[in-house]
Amino acid sequence: MAASTSRPSAAASRIATAAANVSSENQSLIAEIRKALGIIKSVAVDLEREEKSENVKQLEDAVLKLLDTYDGCVRFSEAVQIVSGDYQPSDQPTDFKKLLENEVAKLKSASLSMPKTNPLYRQFKEAIWNVHHAGQPMPGEEQEEVVMTSTQCNLLNITCPLTGKPVIELTNPVRCVDCKHIYEKDPIMHYIRTMKPQPRCPVAGCPKILQVGRVVCDALLPIEIEEMRSTETAAVHSTIVEDFTEVDDE
Repeated sequence: MAASTSRPSAAASRIATAAANVSSENQSLIAEIRKALGIIKSVAVDLEREEKSENVKQLEDAVLKLLDTYDGCVRFSEAVQIVSGDYQPSDQPTDFKKLLENEVAKLKSASLSMPKTNPLYRQFKEAIWNVHHAGQPMPGEEQEEVVMTSTQCNLLNITCPLTGKPVIELTNPVRCVDCKHIYEKDPIMHYIRTMKPQPRCPVAGCPKILQVGRVVCDALLPIEIEEMRSTETAAVHSTIVEDFTEVDDE
């Protein structure tokens, strides 16, 4: 009996380790894609200043293709985490390829995301527009919308609803695949296990029911948290500089 119990446990452990390795590699690829998008945006801005619109258009097409790959990598990484979390060892062979394909298909059908709706594409277009039209609304948009999109945060909540800690200070952040809310891992896992059978998301007003296998550190979460941390650091630095400027003026 002990041997049969240890075998499934060992199998589950190997699957979890393999999933963590794949997610880590995929996360590195996603991070490199984001860096590439930033470089392309900088080059496009320089070309726009030189009024080389045809070259800018070519780079825009490249951004859309890269974002399509980017979205695919994100979905695959999420699928790996979900399949690993839901895995139950059995005597029958498991077709992991089929499980992953099915999960990717479900994630794709549930998402309205397309390259042209990706915030990174919006940031690219805004950077190009601001070369000659800074401060003006982009075609078809109101000024207020431009301000919002240029400063918006990709994270749905900025504090953990259970600990109250800011997301950028979480030790082990995880995000729900279904509602996209973010939590500290240990408290949310304890919450899910003790609130069965209906552990509703602890964020006020969220109707989603949480499942252990669908609350994960997805590929984008560490990247987005680091971007938020960098943005806040830059904002604090800017405020300090502004305060010193006001003192000098006086």
